[in-house]
Amino acid sequence: MAFAELLERAGGGGLFQALQVFTLLLPSILVPPQLLMENFSAAIPGHRCWAHVLDNSSEAPANLTSEALLTISIPPGPNHEPHQCLRFRQPQWQLLDPNATATNWSEAATEPCVDGWVYDHSTFTSTIVSEWDLVCEYQGLKPMGQSIYMAGVLMGSVFWGLLSDRFGRKPVLSWCCLQVALANTSTIFASNFLIYCGLRFLSAFGVAGIIMISVTLGESLLGLHLAVTITIVGCSYSLGQMTLGAMAFVLRDWRALQLAMSTICFFNRWLPESARWLIIMGKPEQALRELKKVSRINGHKEATKSLTVEVLMTSMEEEVASSKARKSVLDLFLVPVLRWRSCSMFLMISYYGLVLDLQNLGSDIFLLQVLFGAVDLLARATTTFLLSFLGRRMTLASFQTIFMRLFITTTCGVIPFLRES
Repeated sequence: MAFAELLERAGGGGLFQALQVFTLLLPSILVPPQLLMENFSAAIPGHRCWAHVLDNSSEAPANLTSEALLTISIPPGPNHEPHQCLRFRQPQWQLLDPNATATNWSEAATEPCVDGWVYDHSTFTSTIVSEWDLVCEYQGLKPMGQSIYMAGVLMGSVFWGLLSDRFGRKPVLSWCCLQVALANTSTIFASNFLIYCGLRFLSAFGVAGIIMISVTLGESLLGLHLAVTITIVGCSYSLGQMTLGAMAFVLRDWRALQLAMSTICFFNRWLPESARWLIIMGKPEQALRELKKVSRINGHKEATKSLTVEVLMTSMEEEVASSKARKSVLDLFLVPVLRWRSCSMFLMISYYGLVLDLQNLGSDIFLLQVLFGAVDLLARATTTFLLSFLGRRMTLASFQTIFMRLFITTTCGVIPFLRES
């Protein structure tokens, strides 16, 4: 709390803090679409095998309807709909007989989709699934692409944390925004799925830095007003989810959606460097200039006279000494208290099992995305008040219990109901 009190002494809450919150809102709104974009860009459209008689107009008999041509070309699937991964080797004319049954053909009469697939473009004009045929025997590539993306988030969280400690919060954050913008823009030119995954990995790598450094920089800039600020920024995450649903509804092509989300490069460069980091790194003069800037913007000019390098170093003496102690990521698992807290936090990973697979929750994924954002917004908005009455431990434990019960209920009961509807 030493630095928070020092920042309060430099001017407290005012115009400076309001400007910084506003500056942090843009990346906060644009981050969720980066994580959840593949709900739409990698949506699996309805599909079936390409068939000669059905899809080659020169071979199709003029006296047969499209339904009849579909019957003789594509076998029925598990749900009595056209099979998505098989076709007849030869047209099964006998199936046009009103008395024909499933016994009139056998598996030997079918073959895989050797000539490709025909996709339903009524919902999406294009996705990466229809672009590179990530269906049937290649359907495992889609979740692999999402796993590569999340691996990029994991690795970036470690890398950018170490780098920002060494070179500062502001330059690393600016680079992360630029990297995400360039990677996303380059993705629309990907010629194959492998290049797409590589660019998505680079984007995820940068997104991890944006998420982590934005929170860290916000804490060092906003001091005692951090709780309210985190709530506001958290609500902007929820607005980002809702924005993604609306954008995906308007932009049905995955490349257009990808390009629209690349605007994260326009990150406001007016964010100052963290004064706390400057002090810890032995640059008290620069930190003093930043704190005096806070005083001037907030209209507390008298505070600039009482702030000196000696005051800064005295106030931050314990924090500077603590920062020099050697710490490791392994402490999250080696220290008993941190180990239990880390394990309890890892339970929230199951949240991504829901929000990253909206297509299996219902047919209208655009509405589902907006609803997820709305519920998330309500939860974040009420959290600050709950913390005041219940405390951190009780609030966190209550939300985790409710979430796990809802997750189990959704997995066991709601999903089958939505699929049937």
